[in-house]
Amino acid sequence: MKILLTGASGFIGRNLVNALLPAGHTVVCALRSPPKTSSHANVSYIGIDFNEAVTPGAWSMALEGVDVVINAVGILRETPEQSFDLIHRAAPTALFSAAAEAGVKHIVQISALGADENAHSGYHLSKKAADEFLLRLPVRTSVVQPSLVYGPGGASAALFELFASSPITMLPGGGGQRIQPVHIDDLVQALKALIESAQGESGRIAMVGPAAITLRDFYSILREAMGITRRPRFVPIPMPLMRVIARAGSRLPSGFLDNDTLDMLERGNTAPPDDIRNLLGRAPRAPQQFIPAAYARPTGIQARMRWLLPILRISIGLVWVVTGIVSLGLYPVESSYALLARTGTPEALMALFLYGAAALDIALGILTLLPRRSRWLWAGQAALVLAYTVIISWKLPEFWLHPYGPVLKNLPFLAGLWILYEMEERPWNT
Repeated sequence: MKILLTGASGFIGRNLVNALLPAGHTVVCALRSPPKTSSHANVSYIGIDFNEAVTPGAWSMALEGVDVVINAVGILRETPEQSFDLIHRAAPTALFSAAAEAGVKHIVQISALGADENAHSGYHLSKKAADEFLLRLPVRTSVVQPSLVYGPGGASAALFELFASSPITMLPGGGGQRIQPVHIDDLVQALKALIESAQGESGRIAMVGPAAITLRDFYSILREAMGITRRPRFVPIPMPLMRVIARAGSRLPSGFLDNDTLDMLERGNTAPPDDIRNLLGRAPRAPQQFIPAAYARPTGIQARMRWLLPILRISIGLVWVVTGIVSLGLYPVESSYALLARTGTPEALMALFLYGAAALDIALGILTLLPRRSRWLWAGQAALVLAYTVIISWKLPEFWLHPYGPVLKNLPFLAGLWILYEMEERPWNT
């Protein structure tokens, strides 16, 4: 079959492509910024921006010879460039109209569990509008409603692993919210079976795990699956406080919590697993099976690094800032001048060197604490620390023998900078 897939660069989309290609299907990926070349003979790309493709005519060329359309585009939060109405309703309904007119045999909409008559979040309401439009069309349509999707490389999986692995896990309202996570492999296998089925009735299809569990239990299961033997320490956060935090998060340009996500969590995310069981021919895997035993330790290490690296970065940033502030006068200026004199600094330049170095330290600290940084910031800091170490070793060698080890402490500091240089995730460090 020839399949048009939107959202192919997303978590569900790229996993679905990997599942469809071995079966011999041809996949046309509609992307805002398509690559110039394809790495697979059965994959092609077409450039389409959902912000602009809001009329059926914008989709006509992409639908030539297409048998199945799959819409997997979605955003969790609105931005000035992307709104729920455009991305979840306007562009998809234009695509669905064009597909029905072009004679496409089957249209699959990746919606969300909770996009129903009880929906009230902007996310769910926009998905619901597109779902209802699609179900009215005179063509076979499937509105797929996944629960929370877990799998390697998924943003939600990374977030839940981070919380589950942390020494203290904050629980909104005690963590009694009901969720029913589904593994990405089960989801794409069920989608593949749905797409390849020759016949079927139009309707909504829930894609969920085998049973509902609480958020608290999910964290405990993930923690055990990652091989973390220490007992979890859960701290309930009262819901009124969570709502204050969510309102603050709604005003931030990015983040994992806002009013909509908290509302969706409070509402719950569960459904009977009959639909996915019928498509798979078996029960979907339980959360206890999400992390294979062979990957337990590396997954646990990766999860802990997600919160250990920020702690390391903040610590290093504070060292620079506090050092700079101390040098500005909290430490006796006369004593600082005396040390500079011993290094051979001319008296006329002492003030420039002292206050210039203090300003540089504070600037480096601020750059370290910023949310976006160049990875070369760590290399620059390491070079500066090495330069300080060489100068002190040459001109003030007695500091190597100081009982507090002021120079010796540069070694773990350099090691920390090296770790950040090597391991901080590149999407946040361009």
